[in-house]
Amino acid sequence: MSVHSEYLSKLTPEEREKLIKELWEKQNHKCFVSGQDIDLELHKDKIDIDHVIAISRGGADDPSNFALELAGPNRSKSDKDLNYARSLWNYKNLADKIHNERNESPNLEDVLKLYGGSKYELEYKIENNFIKFTYLKLGQNEIISLPLYKDNLSGIEYFFVTLPIEYIFHDDQINPRKINSSLPKLMDEFYNGYPQLQISLGYVQGSSGKSKVMLFDGQHKAAAQIFLNTRNLPVRVFINPDTKKLIDTNLHAGTTLKQVAFDKSVISGLGSLIYKQHITQYQEIKGLDADNFNFSENDLLNVFVAEKAQLKKYIADDVKEYVNASSDNKLMNFVEMGGRSTEKPLSYSTLDKTLYTQFINKVPLSKPFDYKKEEGLNPRDLEKTQLIKLMNILAEKLLLNGKFDRNIGTAKIEDKIRKSLEENTPLSISWDHIRACRMFEETCFKNWMKFIDAIIKNYFINIYGREPKENFFQENIPEQLWTNIENYIENLSNLPLWKNAEFTKTVFGSGKPTDDYWSTIFTTGETISGTKVLSEPINVIKMII
Repeated sequence: MSVHSEYLSKLTPEEREKLIKELWEKQNHKCFVSGQDIDLELHKDKIDIDHVIAISRGGADDPSNFALELAGPNRSKSDKDLNYARSLWNYKNLADKIHNERNESPNLEDVLKLYGGSKYELEYKIENNFIKFTYLKLGQNEIISLPLYKDNLSGIEYFFVTLPIEYIFHDDQINPRKINSSLPKLMDEFYNGYPQLQISLGYVQGSSGKSKVMLFDGQHKAAAQIFLNTRNLPVRVFINPDTKKLIDTNLHAGTTLKQVAFDKSVISGLGSLIYKQHITQYQEIKGLDADNFNFSENDLLNVFVAEKAQLKKYIADDVKEYVNASSDNKLMNFVEMGGRSTEKPLSYSTLDKTLYTQFINKVPLSKPFDYKKEEGLNPRDLEKTQLIKLMNILAEKLLLNGKFDRNIGTAKIEDKIRKSLEENTPLSISWDHIRACRMFEETCFKNWMKFIDAIIKNYFINIYGREPKENFFQENIPEQLWTNIENYIENLSNLPLWKNAEFTKTVFGSGKPTDDYWSTIFTTGETISGTKVLSEPINVIKMII
């Protein structure tokens, strides 16, 4: 127990056993905190009794406020009560469930559904600068009347309301951010009585009638409140806004204005969404049917001249989003989409700086969107599918089939090797796993991926007597060239440096390396300080055989 209980301290062993049995029956043989099964015999020394509501928060020190839990979950809650501990475990269990199902973190929609939210549309009408509605679906007949306000600059009307979660939905297009691992810290703030300084933002569509209240900002605060069993959330609700403008505003907040810490993957998703909206808008302006794509990226830019610079970026974002979301992409299972990870070998930021920067053509195309689409030779389609093919080669050669163990992850790998050397003890990590960690370190990965350019150029010169076009991933890459790329990655992965334990002292364990660090190793065979790493510099002609 984390808090002393006078009641429990006075119980005889027999009385304590009786109380444990009663609580066990009351809880359907489950741990109050984690929901895990409790076996009174097998878990005999691992069972705790504690207060559901902490004494310091007004909870009673008697059986009405006791619950049974396994010692591990209970002791992880520090001095908080069991309701709080259960909230943390609910978050952990949901995060694990979504990770197993979708290989990503949960979003607000997942949290709302877990707690019975997102059920009903709001039926409302506007009269005399007031919005009126009821919560009839919750059995509440009272008519709620709230004043409307108007944003003088944007012209959008809005109102403030404390809304039952049954009437709240998550908009994953305007704000596709996932719930990240900082959520327990926010829950801790709210649990300790610190107020929510900024309320969530939502909107309804239409000036009257029926609409879902779509939350598009403040989802972390909303999720933290919900996990702490709050059933009604404060929301500023916009009435019938231009959702395109909301998407632009949200994107600007995370990019130009730096008001929100958006992950790069989220920015790519928003950019792709805005790009698709511009395509639809172009079709409307030109009077084209929704399935008519006989116009080009350049045509699009010539209509939206004022947004030309941003649209060029959104073109690349659209390619990234397609590749990220493809179910055929085997590498994405090993990419942490939000920030950096100690579980996966690649972060999305690393992916963006290496593969995407190197192989996505950012120059707008003059060929129509539907050019050679049916033949499978559309330049953008080729770019997407061939990027995925390259990523699958990386996954198959270096990560799949047990080559990388996510249970071990990437944390302190070199420290573990160093400790094994110093203590002369067996290394408990496979060398395939260590190789993956080393090869996918950002600056290392970035530098050995550059050699693929040379392999492609060498092939085109030898076979066609010319260098490939600058946007060579928009050409159909021949199978022999794919074989050359596979051979290069295979032969590179078999170099002794990746499985050299001593190199943890001189090559891999010396802080954060620079681009020059690995460029020097690959082009000279030595580190900048003169440590011999390779028997000879990387030679792409030899590496593709």
